[in-house]
This record gives sequence, C-alpha cells and structure tokens, in this order.
Amino acid sequence: MHAVARGWLGLGVNYGTVADDLPSAARSVELLRAAGAGSVKIYDANADILRALAGTGLPVSVMVPNEAIPSLAASPAAADEWVAGNLAPHFPAAWVVYLLVGNEVLSNHAIAGSTWPNLVPAMANLRLSLLARGLGRVKVGTTLAMDALAASYPPSAGAFREDIAESVMRPLLQFLNATDSYYFVDAYPYFAWAANHQSISLDYALFQGAPSTHYVDPGTGFTYTNLLDQMLDAVVAAMAKLGYGNVKLAISETGWPTAGDIDELGANVHNAATYNRNLAARMAKHPGTPARPGAKMPVFLFSMYNENQKPGPDTERHWGLYYPNGTWVYEVDLTGRRPAPSYPPLPPATNQPGTPVWCVLTGGKAVNETAVAAAVEYACQQGSGTCTALQPGGECYQPNTLDAHASYAFNIYWQQFRKAGGTCFFNALAEKTTKDPKEQHKGVRKEQVAEEQHKGVWQEQDGGDDATELRRVHRSAMSLPQCSFTPWNFAESTVSPPHCSITSMELR
Repeated sequence: MHAVARGWLGLGVNYGTVADDLPSAARSVELLRAAGAGSVKIYDANADILRALAGTGLPVSVMVPNEAIPSLAASPAAADEWVAGNLAPHFPAAWVVYLLVGNEVLSNHAIAGSTWPNLVPAMANLRLSLLARGLGRVKVGTTLAMDALAASYPPSAGAFREDIAESVMRPLLQFLNATDSYYFVDAYPYFAWAANHQSISLDYALFQGAPSTHYVDPGTGFTYTNLLDQMLDAVVAAMAKLGYGNVKLAISETGWPTAGDIDELGANVHNAATYNRNLAARMAKHPGTPARPGAKMPVFLFSMYNENQKPGPDTERHWGLYYPNGTWVYEVDLTGRRPAPSYPPLPPATNQPGTPVWCVLTGGKAVNETAVAAAVEYACQQGSGTCTALQPGGECYQPNTLDAHASYAFNIYWQQFRKAGGTCFFNALAEKTTKDPKEQHKGVRKEQVAEEQHKGVWQEQDGGDDATELRRVHRSAMSLPQCSFTPWNFAESTVSPPHCSITSMELR
C-alpha cells in the first residue's frame, strides 16, 4: 500500500454531461464514491447535480459559462443575481469550494475582444457577491489551457503569450494572489507526448520512465521524472516572470483517452489506466514538483463518463472512467491506495507507434460513382503532381478500377496535407484503415494488366458509368506533373519515390 499524505481525499473528477445517455445525477454520485473521488467539478450550476451532491460532504467546483462573463463583468448586480440564482440555494447542503469563471477562455481567440478583458472584472464581481452573502470561503478562479504559454520547454523558459501577459495574466495573477486562490491549469501530457512522441518516452508520460528518460532542466538543474511535472513547472516559471511565483497551482483537468481515431496515437485503455492509476498513487503522497516540492495541489481527472455528443476527433468522446451504463471502462482507485498488482489485467495497448494507417474509399456500402469521381478530381488537383501515377502507363494505373484509383488519390492527398489540416473524409466517402489496401486489389491488378495490354489505353474501353467516371478522373490526372505516392510517417514530412502498393501513414 502506498504511503498517503495526511488530509488526502483522492483525485477529483470532472463530471461532464455532453451526452444523451448518462445515468441520473444520484447514480453518478454513487459512482463517484465507488471510485474514491475526493471532489467533483461540474461545467455549470446544474441544479439536479447540486441537489444530488447535497449532504454528501463531497467538495464541489462549479463553473460559470464563458458566455456569461461579459454581463457579469459589466454589473455587480448581475453577478449577485447569478450567485443568488445558481449557488445560494444549494448552500450549505452542497459543499461548493471553487467557483471557476469560464472554461479555457484564453484559448478562444474569437472572444478576445468581448470576453478576455472582462474575465478578471467578472471574477471580482462574483467574489464581492460571495463575500456579501457570507460565502467568502468559496475561492474564485478560472481554468486555462497550456496554450496560455508561449514557451514551456525547458520548464524554466515558461512564459505567457505576449497577447495576454500584461493585459490579462498580470491582473489575473494579482487577483488570485490577493484572494489566496489557485491558478487552475488543464494539463494533458497525452497531447504533449502525442505531438512529440519521437523525442518523449511514453513511459515518461505515464509516470513510469526509467532514469534514462528523465530530463534535467539546464536553467535550474531540476531533474524531471515525468512529463506532467515539466508542464506544471513551466506554468510556475511563467507566473514567476510576472512577479507572482507563489500563486498556488491546481490541475483542473488531466487524463488520458481510452480510444480514438485509428491515427490518434496511444489512445487506448491500457495507457489511460496506467496514467490515471499512477497519477492517483503519486498525488496521494503530495510530492509537488521539482520547482515546488511538497506542494499540495487539487487535481481533477477528466472525465467521469464517455460523452457521446462531444464534437471533434474520436478521442473527445473517450476519456471516461465509466461507460454511461455505470460499468468501468477500467478500474481505478482515485485515493491512490490500491496496490497496482491487485488490478485485473489490462487489454493490450492499441494505436501504438508503428501501426500503419491508410485513407481509402469507404467500403461495405454502395457509393455514388459521380460523387467519388468528383472527390478524386478534387484530391488530384491539390498540391503538386498528386495523381500523375494514375495515368495510363503510370506506376499506379493498375488495377484500373474506380475503387483502387479513389483509394490511391484519397491516401496520397491525406499523406501530403494531413499536417496542414487535410482530412480523410471527402464527404463521408473516405475512411481510415489499418488493413493494407494492396491485398484487396492484388488479384484485380494481375487480371487487368494482361487485359489492358491487349485492349489498349483505358479510354477505348466500354464499361458504362464506371468507365465514364474513370475517364473523368484520368483527364484530371493527366494534366498534372509527376507525383510520388508515399507513406505518411509521423516522423517525417518528406516524400519518398513513387510506390504503388498503397502505402501508409505510420504511427511512429
């Protein structure tokens, strides 16, 4: 059993509700207790959830929606009305300890003019209302993502972005310091590792790195044994540069996704369980960070459930400890007391480095050939020489089918433009796969080579609609210069020589 620091209650949990299949608030409170949650954070002043938490003694953090910030800043009366209508009715039965004004406000540049300047004034007005109602023990803060920093590596170089450092961060830190509140940061080692997995060890991100994976900050000489500490100390350094190096730090969101799109590296149950179990065991000892040894930090795990209506890539819907039916996605003791060997075996890790991924024509259903041809034409007109290899006599001409040529065009487009925002979608005509498409087309290719040599170029064939659409595709391809069909590789962004067995992006 791990040594647990005095006063430790357990990791907190973010309880989101962007889903249409979640259990009741009362059942959710039961599940929080079963997991050993030390606190809970909700994303609005949900009355049903606050009533379910009444009398439980579980510390609660409540969030104010981003869109409410301008009006709360403009009028102390509006702030008092918000407190009166959303918080006051639940005191003292629900133990609200933090009021968090906005969610990652400074990550949304679309509200830079309307909301950023109003963030601290809104916090101040809400604080005054709480004091007037005898609720001064409720700390007011806001949650910020790591992108509030312009630099985070090495940790000692941590600094806030120039567009917010003086205008927002300095008054914010002044407010937090004066009210003895926390800087709440959403810190996800998963994203930092996935974006830099060639230079960052996965074990280092999962709190189990060998000494060879540890990092020494050249600016401070501090040794880092895990990626989360690096991220947190970058925030500490950024605050110190503005003269507020003593403001307390809290982790408002952290976690690891249990699933994702097939190209979302490392998103699996094995890694998620490892991260969160190790996090709980570590935080139970109050280790602090190298820059702040022994510091106590509130920590909230993301998230309670898989939320099926969250937009974005598949990982967005797979962070939960629980499925909506109340069963574990994986077991975890949020108090950190449970010995690691007592957990049941985890499934093998998927989406790991080395997994090949292709973007191909969607299989298993009928598709509109005209729409496919239009999508291929679009793909072939992007970039330089994207589809020349599909011309008659080209290295990728065989097999001469719309299916094979579409998969080639979709895949090479995705490889070339993925990092610039290109997607494997094409109006739902494309999908990602880990199954090598060349195996699917191997037999067709052998048959068509002899047939095409006998019949001449494809334009002379009969073949109905499919041949018509192929002619459209090839007219587009023939106008383009020589292209290379290359695998996307997470390690590279260069192009290799042409190769027509449809090669893949590789997760490595």
